[in-house]
Amino acid sequence: MEDVLNKMNELCKGTLVEWLGMKFTDFKEGCLIMTMPIDHRTCRPDGALNGGANMALAETASGALSLLSVEPELQFKVYGIEINGNHVRRAEGKYVTACAEFIHKGRRTHVVKVEIRDEYGTLVTVSRVTNIVAG
Repeated sequence: MEDVLNKMNELCKGTLVEWLGMKFTDFKEGCLIMTMPIDHRTCRPDGALNGGANMALAETASGALSLLSVEPELQFKVYGIEINGNHVRRAEGKYVTACAEFIHKGRRTHVVKVEIRDEYGTLVTVSRVTNIVAG
């Protein structure tokens, strides 16, 4: 799985994912894990983590989870078609971690729950993303 994570990180070079400092870090027990720093790229002027950065992290993690779950030889594409999020607490520390897990995994649609926690394990944002799998 480490090779897959390295490949995903390599594919994201030069994109918003790299610009915001997001990294694919682990895939365990049905959960794709990513990290994102809390720094000048991801914060509001008052120093709080921007909710939009969290939503970008949630959509990236959910899309990657969906992409990893389809047969590679079919060359499917995955697109986010709906996202919502509840920002429940201010993030503390130097980074946040997102865990993306399937709620529903159909042939054409996937619904993914993404929990984002700060470095102390405190829940910061919970999101639900719907992805469409297109051929």
